[in-house]
Amino acid sequence: MHDSAWSKDLTVEVAGHGVVSHTGSAVLRLIADNTGLTAGLSRALARRGFAPVHDRGRVLTDLGVCIADGGRVLSDLAALRDQPELYGPVASDPTAWRTLDAVGERERGYIAAARAKTRRRVWALISDRHGRIPLSKVADVDLGKTVVIRLDATIQDATIQIAHSDKEGAAGTVKGTYGHHRLAAWCDNTGEALALLLRPGNAGSNTAADHIAVLTEAIAQVPDPHRRDLLITVDGAGATLDLIGHITTLNTVHGRRVHYSVGFDLDARARAAIGHVRERDWQHVSDRDGEPRPLDGEHGAGVMELTGLLRTSHGGDELENWPPDMRILCRRERPSAGAQLCALEEADGWRYQLVATNTPGRQLDFLEARHRAHARVEDRVRCGKATGLDHLPSTLMAINAAWCVAAMIATDLLCWFRLLCLDDSSAQAEPKTLRYRLLHTAARIVRGQRKRKIKIPETWPWAADLATAFGLAFALTPI
Repeated sequence: MHDSAWSKDLTVEVAGHGVVSHTGSAVLRLIADNTGLTAGLSRALARRGFAPVHDRGRVLTDLGVCIADGGRVLSDLAALRDQPELYGPVASDPTAWRTLDAVGERERGYIAAARAKTRRRVWALISDRHGRIPLSKVADVDLGKTVVIRLDATIQDATIQIAHSDKEGAAGTVKGTYGHHRLAAWCDNTGEALALLLRPGNAGSNTAADHIAVLTEAIAQVPDPHRRDLLITVDGAGATLDLIGHITTLNTVHGRRVHYSVGFDLDARARAAIGHVRERDWQHVSDRDGEPRPLDGEHGAGVMELTGLLRTSHGGDELENWPPDMRILCRRERPSAGAQLCALEEADGWRYQLVATNTPGRQLDFLEARHRAHARVEDRVRCGKATGLDHLPSTLMAINAAWCVAAMIATDLLCWFRLLCLDDSSAQAEPKTLRYRLLHTAARIVRGQRKRKIKIPETWPWAADLATAFGLAFALTPI
């Protein structure tokens, strides 16, 4: 028999005052204001001769805060608007809608420039606090000063935005669904959303022009001097001559090193080359802890380089059109149950995966493990979908593209919140955990000495973390 004594004397009345909810989201608003993001967005969206009641930069910031807080539709702005004691005046839903409607292609460019300028200051603050920006780690080894940009455009459920109604740009996908197909670039070091392109659902996953456009915008978001040492990782959708050629030309800029690690097609020329590989040519691959895996057996795996065989094949140079410094690595492992295999793989019992890279030297196991870490982009996509990218609010493509801009701002605010204001386990928490523990905290606001004070309940398990976060956000020098 269950005990329900705890609720016997419990009643409910709508009569509270001085109580606010979603208190922790005010930290995100402080970060946006004190790093200069709000002011930058205001300048980006300013119109000569037009002075709206609600500054459009403020509206877009508040929409980003709302999405970071878990909002999925414009009406969720009520969580901020109906708590004027904490947030002051907040725009109405129609005003927020008009703000999104005003964000066209030109305005998106201005907003990207404002975000890049703010990111330069934020990365400087992160370096001041931690000594450097976070390191990207591979097989228990960090990549040093290298900034890793991960592009994701696979035709998977993670990147398909399902449309449940007739929306502009929605189309059928190869997965048999209906909606939009996103192409995004994420910073592996910080988790920030650097660039995003909303495309029709039938857009190709290997469209080089789209990859180049998103990559160009993403690199522009990386502050100097961090832009001088980059690694671009893409899955097999990025194995196009135009994209790899474009990345190769980036190395012609003096003082800049841009490496790539791209999934490559297991085509007829690659299968023929694998047929000439001797068993003793295979080398160990590293597991996630950097330990070597066995070469054979149920958990066996190996890696070797195919470049020589492809460059000097019986039919001539099979990679003649590709950049001369491109290397092809081949990984093999026992296939998992249900894996789709080609005739070669079915015959010899191994599953093969190819990687193209321009990184010279380095041990093959490290280069293979470095590419395998590209799978972390799926975590970024999942967190992005939990932060506004799982829902498009309009039937119009332009407004939905503007919504995606607000969602990227929300993702950045959560990343900056973790890196500038949190420590220990909270600094690694994903959006849903941050909301449960910190952003949705209820508190009281009391007035005295011409000031407002937020009083967080002492019994709240994460009260000290939230109080510290507020203190650090207040300490940021306003711009």
